[in-house]
Amino acid sequence: MTDSLRTVTLEVSGMIRATSTNVTEAHLARQPGVIRVEANPVSQTATVTYDTGMTSVARLQEWVIECGYHCAGQSVPDHICDPAADPHDHAAQKGATGHDMHAGATQTSHPGQAPGPLAEHVHGGEAGAHSPQEMMGHGGHHAGMSMDAMIRDMRSRFLVALILSIPITLWSPIGREVLGFDVPAPFGLRDDVFALILSLPVIFYSAWIFFDGAYRALRARTLDMMVLVAVGVGAGWLYSLFVTLAGGGEVFYEAATVLATFVLLGHWVEMRARGGANDAIRTLLELAPPQAVVIRDGQEVEIATSDVVPGDLMLVRPGAKVPTDGVVESGESEVDESMVTGESMPVDKVPGSAVIGATVNTIGTLRVTATKVGADTALAQIVKLVQEAQNSKAPGQRLADRAAFWLVLVALIGGTTTFLVWMLAGAAVPTAILFAITVVVITCPDALGLATPTAIMVGTGLGAKRGVLFKSAGAIESAARITTVVFDKTGTLTKGEPEVTDYLTVDGDDLELLSLAAAAERESEHPLAQAIVAYADARDIPRRHATAFRNITGQGAVATVDGKRIVLGNTRLMAAEGIDITSVEASQRELAGSGRTAIMFAVDGRIAGVVALADAPRESAKAAVDALHEQGVEVAMLTGDNQPTADRIAALLGIDTVIADVLPEDKAAKVAELQAAGKKVAMVGDGVNDAPALAQADLGIAIGAGTDVAIETADVVLMRSDPLDVAIALKIGKGTLRKMRQNLGWAIGYNAAALPIAAGVFYPAFGIMLSPEIAALSMSGSSVIVAVNALLLKRLRLPAQSVVVGPGPAEKQHGSV
Repeated sequence: MTDSLRTVTLEVSGMIRATSTNVTEAHLARQPGVIRVEANPVSQTATVTYDTGMTSVARLQEWVIECGYHCAGQSVPDHICDPAADPHDHAAQKGATGHDMHAGATQTSHPGQAPGPLAEHVHGGEAGAHSPQEMMGHGGHHAGMSMDAMIRDMRSRFLVALILSIPITLWSPIGREVLGFDVPAPFGLRDDVFALILSLPVIFYSAWIFFDGAYRALRARTLDMMVLVAVGVGAGWLYSLFVTLAGGGEVFYEAATVLATFVLLGHWVEMRARGGANDAIRTLLELAPPQAVVIRDGQEVEIATSDVVPGDLMLVRPGAKVPTDGVVESGESEVDESMVTGESMPVDKVPGSAVIGATVNTIGTLRVTATKVGADTALAQIVKLVQEAQNSKAPGQRLADRAAFWLVLVALIGGTTTFLVWMLAGAAVPTAILFAITVVVITCPDALGLATPTAIMVGTGLGAKRGVLFKSAGAIESAARITTVVFDKTGTLTKGEPEVTDYLTVDGDDLELLSLAAAAERESEHPLAQAIVAYADARDIPRRHATAFRNITGQGAVATVDGKRIVLGNTRLMAAEGIDITSVEASQRELAGSGRTAIMFAVDGRIAGVVALADAPRESAKAAVDALHEQGVEVAMLTGDNQPTADRIAALLGIDTVIADVLPEDKAAKVAELQAAGKKVAMVGDGVNDAPALAQADLGIAIGAGTDVAIETADVVLMRSDPLDVAIALKIGKGTLRKMRQNLGWAIGYNAAALPIAAGVFYPAFGIMLSPEIAALSMSGSSVIVAVNALLLKRLRLPAQSVVVGPGPAEKQHGSV
């Protein structure tokens, strides 16, 4: 991506149906500077890539409003970010304004939104009156409605339509002939006139969203589901109106109003389900605290989190949330980071520790210097990443979107053809119209449009809760097809730091000898020495003081402890010191041959024992490999270590394939070899040293990213350093793809089966026909089924995240030579 290109996720509230995205995408895609648009009706957002030299967030916002939707700017945690700011402007605004920004911020009409013409335009300042589009929103919803408010509005429309449809149906031919209702219409009115009067609120309030939506779609030069419903409801009602004004005859106000009622019912239920699919991102957006306590001139001052600037000293008391990213200046505590990183255990914080905004301080008071604010915070970056993934389109979704567009056209042509065929067959006009309306309504492709984005929403949200961030819908599909996972060993399957695996003594007191060795090594900064010290400390051995410590490069160390001369090192050092190692030589060779580093130690010129060390497997590494095997996935390990060292780790963890002695620059080639063998490969690494291999793999997984989620070469970012999260990512991918296939299969099968029945193909021979009302109910029902089926993904059984504190897979040996 060039320097002038930016990607933002905009709020686009008012997209009622899945096919409503066509309006936004078609209109924005024609605007200057817009490179790419992907809208999502489930999240009510659109991800837009644009050229900053040609347009801005403010212009994008205006164009969205022109579509008839409401847009407040970027979809961000708006109490810590400015929704109307361009991404590249944010840091500059914060840095340049310094504390002067606080005075201006208090004047804004929305927390986190800078004052000015744009704020007035969005929030209704004195700059001018709202446009009709802003006042109504797409489909008649009020501007700026939240999903909850839209659901309540849809319920109100449905209830009005339902209440009025009942008497309309009773005073219709169905009520008279089928239900046996024979009460005359009130006030001496004809039945059709009374039905017309009752239908007016249904058409001009409840169903107005369909006509308004159809107008927006046609103005954007596209076709969507709103066009079909508007045609179905409008044709039936206008025909009935014409008959009524002409003096009476067969009308079907009940068909038009009940049709609208059932579609509204489907809207309402479906929107409730879609709201549930968006729980994860909504939770993320609400994590950060709206207020922060900062220290100014020695005084505690409470300000809006959006007013915090880099360098502010924040006071975070026990139980309070950290307002924004920073570094601990003073105080010690434990911080619960589970809501951001998925880390299940509280993390210790001391002066110098980094803290993440929106995490919860638990036991101690911390003073934290703000380092990143607003859109630069980890929370804002995570929200951005998840939203872009949710709005991205998998290959199957792009095909479904094209099919949905053409299906609308097929429905319109099919309805017209059905009408003409029945007229040519000698049917009455009302009969032909009913069949035509049924075809138009039942062929609505809403279920097809919802099939994959709803599943993607739930899948990405499920991952975000576990610290597993998919960067696109394509990444989820790729995760589902992986057959081989390749782990980089160091720092991924292992901790990347040595630990004692074996401690063997010739004779004497084991703990006494360990105490002497640890005292000597305590003076060294070498990682192997520190591992021996940690091994001794874990056994509560009293500390002793060493003198005359001398490090011998490449060989070991010599020191004096309580008057005893201690020598620790390799065979060269022992030979130089004239120490006989015959009694431990076989053990030393065996340990070294199995990939361990074997350090001999002697006391006063006599060999005392051997300490073996190796890179320690992570506590959850074995569970991760087992979980992948349960999914039928082969596990390979890629390492630059020698074959014995690699084989030792592989044997401990149960790894299938070991690829050792690999240079960093050759890792990508090894991945390519596996792909050439027909395998779908996921590469797991740190995202930096393994970048070429991650890019080469079918799925690149960056592990242990922490808050650095913007790793270009990775398709999936794991915020924790837990390899078990790899199995979680693949399980989510498989579950999501399964739901996508189920939904697409249902949507396509429904349309294929319903169209000939609706057209009356089986009516002459079998008497099978559908009324428009039943067509509306089945169409809405299919959309609800798709949405609810996607929500069932929340019940996916994932591997339990590791909370083990202690050694990894057992290999420790403690005894005598």
